[in-house]
Amino acid sequence: MMTPTLHLLCGKIASGKSTLATTLVKQHAAILISEDRWLAALYPDEILSVADYLRCARRIRNVLQPLVIDLLGSGVNVVLDVPANTVADRQWLCALADDAQVPHALHYLEVDDDTCRARLRARNAKGEHDFAATDAEFDLITRYFKAPDEQEGLTIVRQGPLLVP
Repeated sequence: MMTPTLHLLCGKIASGKSTLATTLVKQHAAILISEDRWLAALYPDEILSVADYLRCARRIRNVLQPLVIDLLGSGVNVVLDVPANTVADRQWLCALADDAQVPHALHYLEVDDDTCRARLRARNAKGEHDFAATDAEFDLITRYFKAPDEQEGLTIVRQGPLLVP
C-alpha cells in the first residue's frame, strides 16, 4: 500500500483553490473535504462577516481534525480545501499530516490581486459559489495572507494561475 498524502491549498480568494482541489482529487484518487461546502451546509445564512466565518470555521476544524487523521491513517489521500493562508493555519494543517504520520503537499497558487478580483467578480456574478465576497472583504482578508515559505518546514508545490471556469 502506498503512503497517503494530505494535499493542502494556499492562495488568495478566487485564486483557483477549489478548481485545483477538484483536479488533485482526480489525480490522486483522493477524498475532497471542502470547508466552504461544510460552512454552507452547517451554517446557512449565518456567515455575514469575517468574524462569523472565523467562528464557524473554528467549530468545523474541531470535527475535521480527527476525520482527516483517520482517513489518512486508513490509507486514503485527502485534499483539504481549507485555506492555508496564514502561518498559524499552515501549522494546524501540517500537524494533521504529522499526527497521521504521512507527508503533506502544500499547493500554492501564486496569483496577483487584480486577477483574483476579476475572478471574484465573475464568480459572484454567476452565483454558483457557496460564498460571495465583496471587494472590501477581499481587501480585509488579503491583508492577513502570508505566502508560504520553505522555512516553515513545508513541502510546497508552486502553481501559476489556473484557467478557472
